[in-house]
Amino acid sequence: MTAEAKKKLVMRRVDLVDSETNQNILIRQACSNREDFARLYRMNYERVFRYCCRRLFNRHNAEEVTSTVFFRVMRTIHTFEGNYDGFRNWLYRIATNSVNDYLKTSKRQTEVIKNAVQHQGHGQVFACESDDELQKKNLAVKQALLSLKPKYQTVITLRYFEKMKLIEIAEILGQNPATIRTQLARALSKLRKKLRAAGLLEP
Repeated sequence: MTAEAKKKLVMRRVDLVDSETNQNILIRQACSNREDFARLYRMNYERVFRYCCRRLFNRHNAEEVTSTVFFRVMRTIHTFEGNYDGFRNWLYRIATNSVNDYLKTSKRQTEVIKNAVQHQGHGQVFACESDDELQKKNLAVKQALLSLKPKYQTVITLRYFEKMKLIEIAEILGQNPATIRTQLARALSKLRKKLRAAGLLEP
């Protein structure tokens, strides 16, 4: 085994989750090495899948879109420049575009709402207890969220479910934090109106 081959083998055995430096190395290596890309995929799959679930309210559809996300990543990772934090944001950007592409047709939006109704007690996105009233409220929130424009769904999901800061969301969406702040305020205002109309908030 050559010295270069030994060096690569050692790098792959390092715990890549705990070291930012090694994560950055992994990203660079994943551009040309299938094993490294597979490791990068395993490290990030759950994050992307969870985000897709929170946007689509259905496990099967989320799996389909998540596969699309990583296919796009595999085709374009050679164009990525930056560190692991930047890579995470890049992943969310691709996932956001993929979900929005999926939801472009009214037929698919109807399908997503239907799935939210069918799976209202499964706890896939919101923590649902056995109480019927809580399940009805969760369903109403899901439907209200899905009725918003995709850009409003996106900022609410990233801010409140993914727990991201405005500056992180701005980087993911390629906008400035002030714009994101405005979009989030508008999204919350529209969501409140829909929840009041559903009787979940006081006038």
